[in-house]
Amino acid sequence: MRIIPIASGKGGVGKSLVSANLGVAFAQVGQRVVLADLDLGASNLHLVLGHHAPQMGIGTYLNKTKSNFSDVIAETNIRGLRFIPGDNEIPGTANLSITQRKSLVKQLLDLKDNTDILILDLGAGTHQSILDFFLLSNQGIVVSAPSVTAVLNAYVFLKNTVFRLMFNSFAKGSPARNYLEKIRKDGSGGHHKLYIPKMLPEIKKLDPASHEKFIKRLETLNPRLIMNMVDEPKNADVAMKIRRSCEEYLDLKIEHMGIIYRDIIQDTALASRLPVTLYKPQSLLSQAIYRIADKILQSPADDYSPDDKQIEDSFQEAEMEAEIDFDSKMEYVEELLHSGAMKKGDLLETIKSQQLEISKLRKEINLIRLKLSRAIQQGYKV
Repeated sequence: MRIIPIASGKGGVGKSLVSANLGVAFAQVGQRVVLADLDLGASNLHLVLGHHAPQMGIGTYLNKTKSNFSDVIAETNIRGLRFIPGDNEIPGTANLSITQRKSLVKQLLDLKDNTDILILDLGAGTHQSILDFFLLSNQGIVVSAPSVTAVLNAYVFLKNTVFRLMFNSFAKGSPARNYLEKIRKDGSGGHHKLYIPKMLPEIKKLDPASHEKFIKRLETLNPRLIMNMVDEPKNADVAMKIRRSCEEYLDLKIEHMGIIYRDIIQDTALASRLPVTLYKPQSLLSQAIYRIADKILQSPADDYSPDDKQIEDSFQEAEMEAEIDFDSKMEYVEELLHSGAMKKGDLLETIKSQQLEISKLRKEINLIRLKLSRAIQQGYKV
């Protein structure tokens, strides 16, 4: 069973859109798919999927209202696709106890006998539960948008994933674990000033065995990136910033699965209670989903670790796809204008909304610049 956790680090970047439509795409090519909504307390994946409001879900099972996990697995109208609602019985993943988490993981892993692909739509943020679910696979997907805050949050999510992996690799009471605990007590502020390459020599000196265990696990970690809500090709370039930061500060290599352009057709599909891949399979958004799904299916299973050339190729391929899709997007707009399906007023409204988005991004950039300036003045490393 191939496990695909999908995270974002920040809400509002289309994570559930990607999760639901990848599930549809996999099912359409004959894969037996289970789509699990693990955004507990804020579950809305059923809306994107077009599924009826769930009567019970994971929260029902964890609260022991239902003793059998199979009772919360729902069939969908899409052949080969089953759905596990999250429901809202639990205020959030932060409330999951260790016992609940272990029980849920066991039930999910037990699906392997009749499931080819298990998609985990995770909650936003970097809570310990979310990181542990993400680490159930070496090939988790991080969805980001081009905005400054989304990119920063994607990097922060990956950084916390690496630190969680490090923490899990060090046995309690070991010199390496004590080293991490000391850093935490000294006030590292969530590791924001700590870089893995600088820490590893010290850990190796203190605890060679733990160091070796962590390095082996890090080398097999192969997170993947999807850039969503892209408006133009240059927006896709921010993926390189995430890649460089991961390699320089985390010793982590990420693979680029591709870009998805912002498309108003998603809103129409949502109102129609259909995944966009069913509502309009020929749309630019749907074709991007199918392309990403195909890449995932063509890649080896969980023990796959791409080399430097494969990673470089993935970014170059995503860049070319961004250019090609943008040309298709412009051709489509011209066709709509010429056919009368889109009025000039609609185009002006679209441009106006994009200008508002640009204005918002500028404010975010200015705020971050101000914070950086203050940090530099206070002598912090940035």
